[in-house]
Amino acid sequence: MEKPITRKQHGFTDYSYIPLVAAAPVLASFENEPTAVTLTRVLSGSILASSLFTRAEWGLVKALPFKAHLAADTAVGVLAASAPWLFGFANNTRARNTFLAIGAFGIMAGLLSKPEEMP
Repeated sequence: MEKPITRKQHGFTDYSYIPLVAAAPVLASFENEPTAVTLTRVLSGSILASSLFTRAEWGLVKALPFKAHLAADTAVGVLAASAPWLFGFANNTRARNTFLAIGAFGIMAGLLSKPEEMP
């Protein structure tokens, strides 16, 4: 299957994902769920670190191979999608649905990006 997301497009999605996930508790109104709020900060921070260290046009340090970055995105997406049940906030509909969307986005970004390393 031809993967539609280029490495440059993936960088744009990463740097868009970071502030949106960090702001999710306010945007989706689940500020009263401290575990979910903390987890949004951890997820956005981990994607920021991963992005800054990825060997791509948009990486600052260029140490992490792009294929490893994609694997990490997929793993973080799976974690985010399962987080409501793993961390006990599945009864909060807004937080649960937000994490399902965050997870789906991460999984799709990881699986639908072309795994071409930067020359």
